[in-house]
Amino acid sequence: MGIGALLLAALYALPLWSIQLFAPQYPEGLGMTVRLSTITGARPSDLDTINELNHYIGMKPIEPGAVTELRYFPYIVGVLIVLGVAAALFGKRKLVVAWLAGVALFGAAGLADFWRWAYDYGHNIDTEHAIIKMKDGSTVEADAAWEDAQGVWFRRSGLVSFVEKSRVEAITEPQRKPAASETKAP
Repeated sequence: MGIGALLLAALYALPLWSIQLFAPQYPEGLGMTVRLSTITGARPSDLDTINELNHYIGMKPIEPGAVTELRYFPYIVGVLIVLGVAAALFGKRKLVVAWLAGVALFGAAGLADFWRWAYDYGHNIDTEHAIIKMKDGSTVEADAAWEDAQGVWFRRSGLVSFVEKSRVEAITEPQRKPAASETKAP
């Protein structure tokens, strides 16, 4: 048990989670590492690039300072280490049970919290902007987009623009019929 408690100290040096993303546009890949007290990019610009890409599909930015749990994790793990070492040194049954319960509770709470965060992150996307995916692979973010017989119209910052249907692959939500004031010719 003492060894198990001391192994928890590795959490201060090793990542809790690491992700690598590869795409033709990023042949060297993008990476992100979650540590006990912070989230960083594998390279200095990776986290910013991941946030920019996520923005295009309406996802919230990943901001390490906004993840409250990262402020508490180092202290909780420290308490578990001390409790585990004390249980191993003194051999008291109550300490052993308290340590095992603490590790189980922290693990279960961590998994539940991660699930809650991931669900919120993946389901609560920005539905205020439409994304127009062009056939050449580029995208256009717009306040609104709609199709008619002529093509695809979109409004961005008060300016209404037109794109031929043949150039558009898809339009993501919100796709709606324009208000009468948006379709009137100037």
